[in-house]
Amino acid sequence: MGHAIPDLPILAEDDSMLSRRFGREVANYFSGSPLNRVSFLRTDYAFLGAAFAHPSTLFLPVENLSPLAKDAANLTYVNRDVVIPLTGAEPFKKSEEDQVKEFNSANTQPVILFLGINEKQKTGFEFREYTGTPYFAVDVTPKGSIADKAKSVIDAVKATGVSFIDGRRLMSLNAPEAAIYAEARALLDWNSRNPFCAGCGQPTLSINAGWKRVCPPSDLAGVLEGGAPKERTGCPTRHGISNLCFPRTDPTVIMAIVSGDGTKLLLGRNKRFPPYWFSTLAGFLEPGEGIEEAVRRETWEESGVTVGRVVIHSSQPWPYPANLMIGAIGQAIPGGEAIHLGHDQELDDAKWFTFDEVREGIASGVSGLGDPAPATYREGALRLPPQTAIANQLIQAVIKGYLDTVPKI
Repeated sequence: MGHAIPDLPILAEDDSMLSRRFGREVANYFSGSPLNRVSFLRTDYAFLGAAFAHPSTLFLPVENLSPLAKDAANLTYVNRDVVIPLTGAEPFKKSEEDQVKEFNSANTQPVILFLGINEKQKTGFEFREYTGTPYFAVDVTPKGSIADKAKSVIDAVKATGVSFIDGRRLMSLNAPEAAIYAEARALLDWNSRNPFCAGCGQPTLSINAGWKRVCPPSDLAGVLEGGAPKERTGCPTRHGISNLCFPRTDPTVIMAIVSGDGTKLLLGRNKRFPPYWFSTLAGFLEPGEGIEEAVRRETWEESGVTVGRVVIHSSQPWPYPANLMIGAIGQAIPGGEAIHLGHDQELDDAKWFTFDEVREGIASGVSGLGDPAPATYREGALRLPPQTAIANQLIQAVIKGYLDTVPKI
C-alpha cells in the first residue's frame, strides 16, 4: 500500500491588497521551507564555521540522494559529533582563496551543504542579527578517498535504528521537511553531477558550503609534500564573470487547458501511467521563449490543441533533479480543440474530460503514480495525481471556479 498523502504547506495569514484582489497565494508541495537561507552568508566562512560548530545545529545525512529518516513522513537529523569523522572538526576554517590554492584533485572532499536557519527555533545560535537553529545536509555517499569514513558515519546512524529512505521520487514527507529535503537533494545532486568543469574538463572544487564550484588554476595531485602545485591548462571559466559555476534550475511549464466553452479539461497520459490515470500536459521551457509561449507550443506539439489566453497560476520546486514547475491555466481557441497526437508522439493518449468526470476523479480517483487506486474508486473512471503534484492543484483550481474570478498576476 502507498503512504498517506501529506498536507500542503500552510502559509501565514495575509490581508494584503494583493491577496484581497487576486486571492490567497497557492503553496505547492516542496515549497514553504521553514528555513531562512540567508544566501548572502554562504561566502562568510566565519559564519559557516560558527554555524557548523554550534551544539544546536542539525545535520541531515544523505546517501546517494536518500535522506536519513525516522519513517516515510519524518526526516532524522544528527548532531555535529556524528558527521565529524567524515567532515573533520573545522571544515570551514580555510577561506575560499586558500581552498583554491590548496586544491588536490586526488583527495575527495565531502559536500557539506548549508541549508539555512530556522528562526523560530531559538536554540542559542547567534551571528550578528541572525538567530535560530542552523541546518546542514552532508553527503555521506561512500566515494573516492573518503569511502571508509563515509561508511563509518552510515553504520553509526543505522545503529540507532533509523535508515535512509529511498529518495528517487520521495513524496511522503511532511510539508516542511519535504521543502528542506528538496533543497538538499537538488544541491547535492548538482554537486555530484559536476565533478568536472564544463569549460575545460578538469576536476572542479565545491566551495561556499556546497553552493558554488570553481575550476582551480593549479592542482597538488601527484605533488610531493612541500612541493609547488602543478599549473593546470587554461580554462575559459576563469575569465570575466563566468569564472564561477552556480547551481541551475530548469524551468518547466505545466498546464491545465480548458475548452473554448469552459466545460471540459484536456488531460494526457503516457505509457508509464497506470490504467485510466491522466494528468495535465507539461514540457520544458526553451531558450528565448516566454512562459505563455511555451504553454501554447507544448500543448500543440503534444496534443494538437491550439491555445489562446494563458494565465500563470503558481509554481512548484521539483528536485528530480532540479526543475521549477511553472503552473498555468490556458484556454483553447474556437476551432482549435481537435486532438492530434502525431506531432511529438510523447503522449500515449489525450482526452477532453467534462468537469463532472474530473470532479469524480478528484473525489475518488486520486493516488500517487505507483500507488493503487482508492477503495472508493469506480473501475474505468478517471484517476488523477495527488495534491502533492502541482497538476492536482491546477485541476482543482479550474474545477473550483478559477476561471470565474479575477485571475492572478
